[in-house]
Amino acid sequence: MLTSNAEPIEMTGVQGYPPDNYSNFLDSEFRYVLFPPVYGLIFIFGLLANVYVLVVIRCLREARAMGEIRIYMTNLTIADLLFVCALPFWIDYYSRRGDWIYSDALCRMTGSFFFINTYCSILFLGAISVNRYWAVTSPLDAASSDHRRRGIIVCVVIWLLTVSMSIPFLASPGINVSLDNKTRCFEGYQNENDSDKRTVAATHFAIIGMFFIIFFLVVVCNMLIARTLLSQPPPQSGLRSATMISRKSNTTLSPSKKPKGVKRRALQMLLAVVGVFVLCFLPHHLVQGLWTLAVLQIKEGWGHVDWSQKTLQALNDAHQITLVLMGLNCILDPVVYFFATRKFRRFIMAHLKKLSKGEGCSQTATSQLSMDSKKFQSEPPEQE
Repeated sequence: MLTSNAEPIEMTGVQGYPPDNYSNFLDSEFRYVLFPPVYGLIFIFGLLANVYVLVVIRCLREARAMGEIRIYMTNLTIADLLFVCALPFWIDYYSRRGDWIYSDALCRMTGSFFFINTYCSILFLGAISVNRYWAVTSPLDAASSDHRRRGIIVCVVIWLLTVSMSIPFLASPGINVSLDNKTRCFEGYQNENDSDKRTVAATHFAIIGMFFIIFFLVVVCNMLIARTLLSQPPPQSGLRSATMISRKSNTTLSPSKKPKGVKRRALQMLLAVVGVFVLCFLPHHLVQGLWTLAVLQIKEGWGHVDWSQKTLQALNDAHQITLVLMGLNCILDPVVYFFATRKFRRFIMAHLKKLSKGEGCSQTATSQLSMDSKKFQSEPPEQE
């Protein structure tokens, strides 16, 4: 998605051809068939999943069972819902074969929601990875720190950063009229002057660079988490907790059973976070730079590319596929929540059982979770 400073201009030419300074709009026809049903499914499942996550988080807050991670999860869910709320407009846009019938302000807003969701998701998943790394490698420091205050500060910084990055989308005109008299929303940038195009290209390459820095951080954090979990002996706190529980229940509990379960769940969380990055975000940012140069069609100098029409079309087709993959993150983020904390996972399982019996987020459910949190208060922080 690019910003455009060009105002709609009436197309005139000689012998039915556009003016010499105009270039053809690079389009992929298959997206008008693919996007409406796929975005429709993402809208339904994304809305249901993220609203349910907010319900669960509210219940967990009543039980006072989660801290910093819950703050990240809440904010990431809000970012996902922003994107989900914008999807009906994009579904209609693609159903009309790329013709925006709404106002320019609404085009800017829905485009900004898409951008904010993408980079809020990336940054919050990065924050979750760093939090889990800290909890696994320095459990005593993590347990003694002010989780809530740190979580709030990190969230404020992330929102300020992403909203400030989206200001160009909000400040610049979002719609352009193409040669076929269709009103494009955040499309049709090839007819701006080369100076404006280079500014747009530089901005996008800076954003791509930021993504790969965060992606590197996420991969390194999760690799270090995996190495720590697989190489270190079972934590003594886990053994003491297991011993206390076994004494109270007068049963024999294998000392290695609980730590193995902890490692397995932590590794599942690792795979979930890295999986979301690799599936949803990595393909887009691998293609985005080349696609930006392809659609801008800079005439000469820095940013000019002399690629064949076949190459340009292949890049645009690949870019459309990556947009669909990015939309999947609002469905997959709740999967990360499920593996991120044990209390969240346990509550969902208990809540689903109660919902099947006609109960909701009842006082019984929250009371039971509160009892569970006290029971496991001596467990390592990564099990939160």
